[in-house]
Amino acid sequence: MSDHSAQFKNAVFWTTTTIVVVLMLSCASTRSSAPRQVDASSPTVTYQYRNDDELIQANQRAIDFCEPYQSLPRAQSFSNDAEHNRIVVFECVSNLQAPPLHQPDSSLRYDYRTDQELLEVSRNAQVYCRNSGKPDMSSNVVVNADGSRSVTFHCSQR
Repeated sequence: MSDHSAQFKNAVFWTTTTIVVVLMLSCASTRSSAPRQVDASSPTVTYQYRNDDELIQANQRAIDFCEPYQSLPRAQSFSNDAEHNRIVVFECVSNLQAPPLHQPDSSLRYDYRTDQELLEVSRNAQVYCRNSGKPDMSSNVVVNADGSRSVTFHCSQR
């Protein structure tokens, strides 16, 4: 009986270990990541990003990058590198002004189709938040059932 008991304990140990490893790997693959700055030279900055959330973060970082130049970022180009990572190059433009926000509701929710449109509403929301005295901005990107994409921004104070 002790031989079967040892085999059972061994099987439970390896099954538990396998489950833990699988759970850890699945958590690691769904963990939020950040865009990576890959180049910067006044007044441009380049980021590598993987998804819409990272593109919004890259835009927020570009706003911070351009702030000392008293300017706002404008997406100069979008591309893919050799590893098929998405790349965006921002240039700091001093006479660029955010157009008036068209707010469909008080939560700063927007529908968009392209990365360029996402950047425009992200930049506009960031400017709105800063001008409202709430410079920290969070966002929530949603892919709707019909395949369209929406983003909602929230302003908060530090």
